[in-house]
Order: sequence, then structure tokens, then C-alpha cells
Amino acid sequence: MSQKCKYVILVGDGMADRPLKKLGGKTPLEAARTPNMDLIARSGICGMVSTIPKGYKSGSDIANLNLFGYDPKKYYTGRGPLEALSRGIKLGKDDVAFRCNLVKIRNDKMADYSAGHISTAEAKKVIDLINRELGNKKVRFHPGISYRHLCIIDKGPAKAKCTPPHDITGKEIDRYLPKGPGADSLEILMSDSYEILSAKGGNANMIWLWGQGKSPRMPKFPLKGAVITAVDLIRGIGKAIGLKVINVPGATGYLDTNYVGKARYALRSLEKGDFVFIHVESPDESGHEGNIEHKIKAIQDFDKYVVGTILKGIKKYKKYKILVLPDHATPISIMTHSSEPVPFAIYNSCKKVKGKGCKGYNEKSIKRSKLRIKQGYKLIDYFIRKA
Repeated sequence: MSQKCKYVILVGDGMADRPLKKLGGKTPLEAARTPNMDLIARSGICGMVSTIPKGYKSGSDIANLNLFGYDPKKYYTGRGPLEALSRGIKLGKDDVAFRCNLVKIRNDKMADYSAGHISTAEAKKVIDLINRELGNKKVRFHPGISYRHLCIIDKGPAKAKCTPPHDITGKEIDRYLPKGPGADSLEILMSDSYEILSAKGGNANMIWLWGQGKSPRMPKFPLKGAVITAVDLIRGIGKAIGLKVINVPGATGYLDTNYVGKARYALRSLEKGDFVFIHVESPDESGHEGNIEHKIKAIQDFDKYVVGTILKGIKKYKKYKILVLPDHATPISIMTHSSEPVPFAIYNSCKKVKGKGCKGYNEKSIKRSKLRIKQGYKLIDYFIRKA
């Protein structure tokens, strides 16, 4: 009996960027030392993929649905319900799930979308307080990880226009408060939370509601496998499509995450499954902070401890494919997501590609490739069946 092929997707969230003057016109990917991703690019197939369809805001929800092979036009209902699914929160048919950030407002501006990357323990106390003060039979708050939480509203305003807080760092919040049908009720909750939390003191002084939607329904993923991430959104997608969600001790979604642990748990999962999706959040967080040094470090740590560990450990399988890419770009210059195509590289242990690889894994090198995948959800089929 021939051995089944093993498939590994390695996602450095928000790794892609734009040239920066402080880096001599290079991007953080170009400036970073990435010998393992460079090896995959030189030895494999490279191309550019559009993960944000026209008409959609650039976000990890849309981008990662595409990476798993699900057309957002068919399956996207909102970010909140995917995160609710991750936490085992059952939504009623009329429930609308909102992402609920703990943020820091200063002088009426969004000073910090993460409340200083508030600890999970401290955040739980804050959300529990908000739930006691503002929660009721219709409105329920659920604690999550660090600054990322949920608000479930029965018959909530699903069509309100809400802005992600990481898109407005340093900007006055009045212009970006919820708008449209039912937005008044959301603004009242946010305003009331400010009064409660400002009086209390601490890193977080307001909740910010966004990313709402109702429970999604998606077909099962075609391979038996697992998802490894510190982000509820990605866990929720994994659960929705029938993949096993593996929780890695020390996985934080920030610079201090357990990179090696993620890779080792992934390799172990391939003993029983054929597919694993590893998601690392730290490059994206660094992009939102506008911190060049942090982003380069996050990329280098991803390359060394995740990609490097996978390349070394997967050799025991004769047949395997590795896909490495960001889900979207998070340029330092704008400190939020952008919608331009992102670079990907695929290594196939069974098919050596001579002369078709790129010099290295970065935007400039891979843009020279003629391979373009304009509909992001088709990349997974190319990866599994064609590459």
C-alpha cells in the first residue's frame, strides 16, 4: 500500500507588507532572515494569490475562509459567529454574535485596539463585570482570550455598519461608531461600558463591538486533519468544517507564542491525519502596532521555529506538500489590513521543480512569477491536486 500524502499549510498572518524607507526600500519580509521559507520558494512553485475578493473588506475572516477553500460569497456570515463556534457557544436562530474587543480610548481617540494586549485573566474580570452591569436576557457577554471577546444579542442589529478597532488606531472614534439599522443600541452599550470601565481604571476602558453575524453552515473539509492557532476565528472555521482543533500550551497569538510547540503538535497530528493548518498571529499584531522591529522578529521566529521545525520533522513522510503564505498583508505604513495579492510558495516532496522556483520568499521575488490565482478559494485545490 502506497503512503498517503501529507499536506501542511503554514500561515504567517499579515506577513506581507510594502516597501519601507527605514528598511532602504525593502519590505519586512525582504529584510528578515528567512532561510527555511527561502528554501521552499527556491525548490518549489511560487505565485501570487488574491485572498480578498473585490467588494469585501480586508480581514482575516474573509482571507482565511479563502485559504481553507470556501468562497466567502457563499459561506461568510460574519466573524463573530465563527468565534462563537470556536468557544462552543450555541447560537439561536435569531442570535447575532459580535466580536467584542477590550480597547483603550484616550482623548476620544482609539489609543489601543488591544488594551495593551491585556492578559486573559485580567480581561475575564473586565468582561464578567460588563456582563453583570450590562448583560440581560437579550444581551450576553462571553470572555475569550486577551482582548478578544464576544457579545451575543438576541435579534441583534445584524445589518449595522461596524468598524474593526484595529483599523482606526490613533483616530477619533466618533466617525467610526456603529451606523445604520439598530446602531443606536450598540453605541449605548459601548458608551455605558466606557462609563463603567473608566471609573474602574486599568488597561481597558471601553468595549468595541464589530464583526457581527449569524451562525454559518459549511460543508466538511475533504481531508482528515487539524487546525493549530491561538485565534478563535481560525478555530471556529476549523470546527465549522470538521477539522480537529488542537490547543497548544503557551500559544498566545503574540510575539511570546509557543512557535516550536505549534510545529511539534502539528507533526504529531499527521500521524493520524493527512492535513494540518498552522496559523501564527504575531506578524499581523506587529503590523497593527506599526512596529518594524517586532514584525521582522515575528517573521524570523515564524521561519525558524515553525517552518524550520516542520521541514526537519516531516522528512519521515516520503510524500508531503507544504504551502507557506500570509492570509493578507498588514502593512506597517497603514497599520491595518490591505487587499493586494500575497505571495505563496509550495514545496512538493514528490515533484522537484527545476528552474521554476524563486530566489527567495518575499514579495519582490515572487511577484516575478507568472502564476496568479485570482480567486483565493481555488488555491487549496491547486495545492492538493495540481502543484
